[in-house]
Amino acid sequence: MQYIYGLNPAFEILSASKREIREAFLFKTNKPRMAKLESLLIKKEVKINFVDKGVLINLSGTKKHQGVVLHVSNYPYTCFDSMLNGDRLLLLDNIEDPHNLGAIIRSAEVFGFHSVLLAKRGTPEIYSSVVKVSAGATEHLDICKELNANSYVKKALDKGYTVIVLDEDGKNTPEEIKKINPEKIMLVIGGEDKSVGQFIINQAQYVLSFKQYGKVNSLNASVAAGVGMYMISTM
Repeated sequence: MQYIYGLNPAFEILSASKREIREAFLFKTNKPRMAKLESLLIKKEVKINFVDKGVLINLSGTKKHQGVVLHVSNYPYTCFDSMLNGDRLLLLDNIEDPHNLGAIIRSAEVFGFHSVLLAKRGTPEIYSSVVKVSAGATEHLDICKELNANSYVKKALDKGYTVIVLDEDGKNTPEEIKKINPEKIMLVIGGEDKSVGQFIINQAQYVLSFKQYGKVNSLNASVAAGVGMYMISTM
């Protein structure tokens, strides 16, 4: 079990129904969204505890709880093999920062990458902080944390996926990829301190970059990921 905090995550956990909700801890206010959340919890027959903010801080470990903490079951990861029928896979290689992970997951849900692959080691679990930064998008995605990044790529290639790596040194353009219009895509995104591994770059059919017009030579990993997913989603 874990403690999930924040209004958006609470609403999305209730909406997705992926997790068991053991009980809720709320700070009583007259705000409309809190009243709506309380009503939904009652409908779901979830035990509600009205507590002061100190209790919420102790449970969540942060002041950013927004007046709500849910005691829920751990995140239900998805088996990789069950994802191999989809047309879009997002593989995150060397994404070590939970904040970046949450932001990328939020963009993935928006741009239709509903199957997200996390390396078994070196990538954060779906912690409560990741759920919060994702605004609860984690609850609407299939997320796998089963294999190392290289193994995901090998299996995807065997199943006919076109592997596209996003890298600032990439030589391919979105226009090139759009011409072939691949049916099944695995998009691979690396971290800021450590980019996509060389094995994956060597195996990829395309290493994609996009034009930059400013003086700063790189983007935050989550912003770059959002741009990459947008480009793929509009092909």
